[in-house]
Formats: sequence, C-alpha cells, structure tokens
Amino acid sequence: MMAVQDPKVKQDLLRRLRRIEGQARGVARMIEDERDCQEVLLQLSAIRAAVHQTSLRLMHSFAFECIQSSGDSAEDTVEALIKAFSHVS
Repeated sequence: MMAVQDPKVKQDLLRRLRRIEGQARGVARMIEDERDCQEVLLQLSAIRAAVHQTSLRLMHSFAFECIQSSGDSAEDTVEALIKAFSHVS
C-alpha cells in the first residue's frame, strides 16, 4: 500500500478535509436552526462535490506515485489503479 508522500499534496488534502468538516458542522447548525430544506440540500451538494474533488486529488497523487515508484509489474500497477479508481467514481 502507498501513503501520500508529497508534503504539498498532503497539506492540500488536509486543507480540503478541514473545509469539508466546517461545511458539515454548518449543515448540522442549519438543521438545528430549522433552515429551509432546499438550503440544506444545496449545502450537502457542495459537500458532496468537495469530497469528490478531494478524492480525485488523492487519486491523481496515487496514480502518479504508483506508476512512478512501483516495483510491481505493469499489470499489478494497472490493477491497483483500476481498483482505486472504482472507489472514486
């Protein structure tokens, strides 16, 4: 298994996740404050998009690092990439 090695990528992912945490707390407050359902759904949609973009960023990093530094066969590398991508899409 591979972990995120690039410090810039790691910081970017953590920044994105912290923003998502803040958005989720905001949605919880909206529900507590009995805000309009459409407003809540809009914010949940924004969270979903942010999670998806974060996943794609991690996938990009994984694909680059996997291909560049893998000691595995090409077939194993492609299989790992396909498996990872299937979780994102």
